Amino acid sequence: MRTNKLSSWFKSTGISSLPLILSLLLFGCSSIPIMVPDMSLERAKPIQFDGANGPLSSKRSKEILARLKKDSPETQIFDKHLAIETEVFGNPLVVGNYVELLIDGPTTYQAMFDAIEQAKDHINLETFIFEGDDEVGQRFADLLIRKQKSGVQVNVMYDSVGSLTTPAAFFKTLKDSGINTLEFNPVNPLKARKGWQVNERDHRKLLIVDGNTAFLGGINISSVYSRGSFSGSKSSSEKKGVKDIPWRDTHMRIAGPIVAEFQKMFLAAWAGQKGPLLVDRNYYPELNSKGKEVVRAIGSSPEDTYNQMYVTLLSAFNSAETQLWITNAYFVPDPQMLTALKEAVQRGVDVRLLLPGKSDSELVYYTSRSYYDELLKAGVKIYERNDALLHAKTAVIDGVWSTIGSTNMDWRSFVSNYEINAVVLGQEFGDKMKALFEKDLASSHLITHEQWKKRSLYSRLKERSARIWARFL
Repeated sequence: MRTNKLSSWFKSTGISSLPLILSLLLFGCSSIPIMVPDMSLERAKPIQFDGANGPLSSKRSKEILARLKKDSPETQIFDKHLAIETEVFGNPLVVGNYVELLIDGPTTYQAMFDAIEQAKDHINLETFIFEGDDEVGQRFADLLIRKQKSGVQVNVMYDSVGSLTTPAAFFKTLKDSGINTLEFNPVNPLKARKGWQVNERDHRKLLIVDGNTAFLGGINISSVYSRGSFSGSKSSSEKKGVKDIPWRDTHMRIAGPIVAEFQKMFLAAWAGQKGPLLVDRNYYPELNSKGKEVVRAIGSSPEDTYNQMYVTLLSAFNSAETQLWITNAYFVPDPQMLTALKEAVQRGVDVRLLLPGKSDSELVYYTSRSYYDELLKAGVKIYERNDALLHAKTAVIDGVWSTIGSTNMDWRSFVSNYEINAVVLGQEFGDKMKALFEKDLASSHLITHEQWKKRSLYSRLKERSARIWARFL
């Protein structure tokens, strides 16, 4: 969700001029390092899986790999993606997980409320936006306060910029009830805990209940998600503005051993922000197998040597053999990503981009469109959805590699933000992701190169002007 919250804050302090200087101060000249992963070329070591009790034996790993390959109609493709996930440095591939696909706000919120109601030990919530003066935010607050008073420890970390318009009194009410609240990288330099890092934002959306259930994806805590996006007709909403249409987003619920990896990420981020010491709770309960999904947790931050999600995506794109279907809210790719998409088409891959036809950020919208011409020329299929504000950040490749999370395909996500994603390997979940993508396509329209060349001069000028800001978005 893109807002003008930083500029609003500067105006409130009397600093309202010199936007270019401010942008340079805030965003700097960071660039994505050149990374050319070659993990897909050959497998240097046997694929290793982790289970509820740690690394599995070589024999057990081979058995799981054999089952996964048996379930996939194209074992060579599946094997290649497994190799990529093994070779990219980071967290392990973990077996024995249950993964539920959650679509849009109403479904996701209800699943969260149900899990919170059942909490017995602790609740950890990390979110970019926590609206406090709307119905959804208030319902979350009431429920969290009630659970805190019942003896469940609630820990809430919210981003200072994302939640800039939320009244301070809202978070004070949470804190007064006993909830640990932590403002991530305060915009106010007087509140800075580790230097004024105003450009580094916590864009994650993560909820962990009792250390055994995790929710993550693209959905913030806000009433903009109150309506579902598949119920309205395309024709009835063509003329509606951004404020009048539902938000379309994707989230997921996960249970099983992988939850411990997400818990590590939450606690590390909390400690990094010098939050209150979290003790006397069972943050790492014994976890048993809950399903058969193979999942990898990926957390990225500007403090990392390289962006793990960026490298993972680039590797997967470069290894796609049949399908590369991407849904993304803010598409501002760097040169390597553009090259990977165009080269995939040259290999015969069906590359499809599902992007917003309307956006809450006009600048990002036109910057994204500035890439259409070269992508369409290369044979990439581009679809736009107009009857909903598309906010999802997902991808499904070759029907066996899927990801859902908070990471946009833009410079900000790869350089400046703290993000979190899950990669799920397997055809069963891949089929669900493909079905969801196709359902979105049914409410979208294909942009052809012939049509694109006929766009107005005014649109072209907007695209060219917006492109200047690509590295700052």
